[in-house]
Amino acid sequence: MKSYKVVEFGKPLQKVEEPNPAPQGSEVLVRITAAGVCHSDVHLWEGYFDMGGGNKYSTEKTMAPPRTMGHEIVGVVEALGPDAGGAKVGDKAVVYPWIGCGKCWYCQSGIEHLCSTPRALGVNKDGGYADHVMVPHARYLYPYGDLPTELACLYACSGITAFGAVKKAVGHDAGKPILIIGAGGVGLMGVRFAKSVMGREPIVADIDENKRKLALANGAQAVVDPRDKEARKQIQDLTGGTGVAAALDFVGAEASTQFGWRALGRGGRLIVVGLFGGTFSTPLPMFAFTGNQIMGSVTGTPAEMKEMMDLVTAGKAEPVPVIKRRLDDADAALQDLRKGLIMGRAVLVP
Repeated sequence: MKSYKVVEFGKPLQKVEEPNPAPQGSEVLVRITAAGVCHSDVHLWEGYFDMGGGNKYSTEKTMAPPRTMGHEIVGVVEALGPDAGGAKVGDKAVVYPWIGCGKCWYCQSGIEHLCSTPRALGVNKDGGYADHVMVPHARYLYPYGDLPTELACLYACSGITAFGAVKKAVGHDAGKPILIIGAGGVGLMGVRFAKSVMGREPIVADIDENKRKLALANGAQAVVDPRDKEARKQIQDLTGGTGVAAALDFVGAEASTQFGWRALGRGGRLIVVGLFGGTFSTPLPMFAFTGNQIMGSVTGTPAEMKEMMDLVTAGKAEPVPVIKRRLDDADAALQDLRKGLIMGRAVLVP
């Protein structure tokens, strides 16, 4: 088994060769056919998340290096533990990576992606920057129909994260326009799901001209540069003066979240998804004056994963641009993503 591991935070990934693990109990060994390189991997590789004010949240205990990152995984079932059921050797599937302890209230309530003692692949357990991965149970495997393999893997994080965020805007939009901030890989998924789930093209804000062009090519109704002095006026003009019903911030930086908050109309909802980092502040009376809300969104439930996969395998969501890279180029792909050089999504192929 070949993998590329974080051995020391902020240092190049190291290649490791070891025997393929043998599945025990209900475990399923999956031979990986593609794995996405997600922007959260950059933060995990750095070893911290920026909490603002010079404060950092360390990932040392969470990851406990050496760790194989990669939580967007698709592959073929290669071996089954003696108690494994619900899958057979040769099955092709996307792997749901946001695995919980299986015992707590969150897991028992069907929201195990919020488990406080997770076993997430590529974070707490070894993931997809490898040619094999161990999955604890076949229930985390989702068929992907005729989707291209390199696209299918992306739905395990970019897809379910964007889908989960868009679902939080459903029923809150009242037919008004929504705003998506950030036209990176997850943001573009959000653009696609806004169309397929909500039936409308969103407005997209991004500071990168090339990404704004990419957003238009992928279904945005209009784009704005949030640094432009007229950006807020442009949002008002595009919404008939009412502001947006919901702003989905796929960047999660101080500037992007402030922009989303100011773009909201009365009764609007700001949904923070991105992990760039920083802090956010606003006068408390504004919540009462405007009726506006702020909420977070992290990936999605197993049930939402199924709902999303049913949607995409039925051809009801357009694909996003994919850039294929070799598994042996895992570190280079990660650094290109860190530098903002990836247009669309990078996927590692063994």
